[in-house]
Amino acid sequence: MAPPDAFHQQLTVADGVLAEGGGAHAPTVVDIPLPVPRQGPTRAAARRAAKRRRRTFAGNPFTRKPSAGNPLAGKSFARNPDTLRRFVPKALVVAFLAGGTTAFVADDKAVRLDIDGTPRTLHTFADDVTELLADEGVTVGPHDVVAPAPGAGLDHGDEVVVRYGRPLDLTLDGHHSRVWTTAGTVEGALRAFGIRAEGAYLSVSRSARIARTGLTLDVRTERTVTFMADGQERTLRTNSATVGEALAEAGITLHGHDTTSVDPASFPRDGQTISVMRITDTREVREESVPYAVERSEDPELFRGTEVVERAGRNGVRRVTYAVRTVNGVRQKPRRTAEELVHRPVSRIVRTGTRQRPASVAGADGLNWGALAACESGGRAGAVDPSGTYGGLYQFDTQTWQSLGGSGRPQEAPAAEQTYRAKKLYVQRGASPWPHCGRRLTG
Repeated sequence: MAPPDAFHQQLTVADGVLAEGGGAHAPTVVDIPLPVPRQGPTRAAARRAAKRRRRTFAGNPFTRKPSAGNPLAGKSFARNPDTLRRFVPKALVVAFLAGGTTAFVADDKAVRLDIDGTPRTLHTFADDVTELLADEGVTVGPHDVVAPAPGAGLDHGDEVVVRYGRPLDLTLDGHHSRVWTTAGTVEGALRAFGIRAEGAYLSVSRSARIARTGLTLDVRTERTVTFMADGQERTLRTNSATVGEALAEAGITLHGHDTTSVDPASFPRDGQTISVMRITDTREVREESVPYAVERSEDPELFRGTEVVERAGRNGVRRVTYAVRTVNGVRQKPRRTAEELVHRPVSRIVRTGTRQRPASVAGADGLNWGALAACESGGRAGAVDPSGTYGGLYQFDTQTWQSLGGSGRPQEAPAAEQTYRAKKLYVQRGASPWPHCGRRLTG
C-alpha cells in the first residue's frame, strides 16, 4: 500500500470514490429516502405543452378541404348558424384529443432513477439527464457522482444513477486527512481506497453506515516490527498505536530507567527495528586532591636568586559524587553531580631575594674556586654528602652556611651565591675549612 500522503494525492473518481476535496460541502439533499415529488409544472413541461398545441392546431378539421371523411363535409353553416354554434366546440375537442395524444405518446419515456441505492421507475418528458434531475428536484454537488453524466441524452428504458458524496475524516496510520467517498459503508470505503482491512484496527465497525453528514474513522493497518531485547530478536505483526503498546504485545517489560531506541509514544512503522536499552544508574563518591597555591613575596635582605620557604604547602581534599549509568552492560562516562570540600589546601609561602650580589670579596678573588668545587663536589651545586651533613659546591654544613648570611641549606642556593659565601669563609679562615682540597685554590 502506498504511503498515506501519496495515497491521499491519488484519490480519483473511480469505483464509486470521490477525490479528496478542499473541505466539506453542505449536503445537497437531506438524508431521507428519495425521490422528491415534483412541485408543479416546469419550464420544460411548458415548452412541451406548447409543442403539443402546435401539432394539435395543425390537425384542425376546420383548416382542411371538405371530404368524405370530414364530418363537416356537405354542411351549410351559413344557412344554419345554430348548427354551427353547437358543432364547433365538439369538433375542437375531438381534434385536440386526436392530435395531442399522438404527440404525448411520442415524447413520454419510461426511465429508472436510482438515488443512493433506492431505485424507482418513472415516466418523463425530459430530453437529457440534467433536465430529468431538475424535474425530479434532485440537486448534485461537486463531490456527488451522476451516471450517465449530466447533459447526456435520455432515451426510453435508460437508467440514471446518483450517488451522493460523504466526507470522511480519515486517520490512516497516524496521518490525518479529509477525503470524500460515495460508498455507503465503512467496508465499501476501505475497499474503494485500497486499504487492507485484514488485521487492521478500525475505530468503527466495517458494516457501519456512512451518513450524508460524514464519519470520523481511525485505521491502523497491521505492521511488522522487530524488537532487540536482552540479546534476543522478537518480530511480531501488530496494529498498535504506539511503540510502547507493541512492546507490551511482544511480552517485553521495561523496568526502572529502561527505555527504547525510539520514543515509546511514537507510531511504530512497518519494518522498523527497535532496540530495548536496559539502564542501571549507580552513584560513586570519590575523594580528590585539591592542589595548594604558592604565595611569593620579595625580600630585600636576600640576594637575587635566593628563595626562602617560610611555610610548606599542603594539598586539600574534595569529596566528589558521580552518577554512573550502565546501558546493556556497558559503563558510560561518569557524570559529576555534587562536590564538597573536606580539607582546604594550605598555600606555600616563599620569600624571594632582591638584593644585588657583591661583585667580589677582597682577598679571595683570583683563587681557583672552580678547582676547589671540582674536588669537593664534582662541580655539582646540589651535591649532598652521604651523611646529609654537608651540601653544595663547597660542601658547607648548614650552621656554617647560615653564619655567612646564607638562608636555608647551601645546596638549595644558586652556584654564584655558594661561591660568594665560600670566598667570605676563606677571608675569615683561609683554606682550613677544606683540609683535603684547599690546596687546589692555589695549586
